[in-house]
Amino acid sequence: MKKLLLSIAVLSGLAFTTQAQTEKGNFILGGSVGFNTSKVDGASKSDVDFNVVPNIGYFLNDNIAIGTGVGYKYAKSVTLKEQGEAFVVAPFGRYYVNLSDQFKFYGQLSVPMEFGTAKFVDANGDTGAKLGTATNIGVNVAPGFAFFPTKRIGIEFSVAGLSYDNKQLKDEATGAKLKTNSFGLNADAFAPKLGVQFHF
Repeated sequence: MKKLLLSIAVLSGLAFTTQAQTEKGNFILGGSVGFNTSKVDGASKSDVDFNVVPNIGYFLNDNIAIGTGVGYKYAKSVTLKEQGEAFVVAPFGRYYVNLSDQFKFYGQLSVPMEFGTAKFVDANGDTGAKLGTATNIGVNVAPGFAFFPTKRIGIEFSVAGLSYDNKQLKDEATGAKLKTNSFGLNADAFAPKLGVQFHF
């Protein structure tokens, strides 16, 4: 009987701690880090992509969080003869729906913004003159699931979802602006994003 009562008490405690993850006044801390390199046959150097965007959020109410990511992106391509660097700001809002004690569905609305420069890269991979300044502002709505194995850790699985992007490149020499607008839906379950958020 004592073992049964102890088991019930432990399970109740686990249920309470997992439900408390998305309560008003809590914080979430996470982010994204990416690195990719590739080399085309015949190229002298590899193309490189790198980004780091940590984020922090705060629960205004139970299951409703707002926050932002702030970070840096770098890409250098001998193939495209271009190098880009950008400062990244990505405010977001997130709403959770309880599915069980440890599983939650969430929807996230984010407004990623990038402000950077583009430079010329020669065939040897050396960086040359500045080509222009680049601005990218988007809106993204993405669904996801969060699993809470412990009180402070949420393991997340999400897809890209619905997105809109407005890109602008201002030519350094002429001042001319090249604008691109794109809209898309990407719910490919075979290309998911897997992440970890810390709750405290």
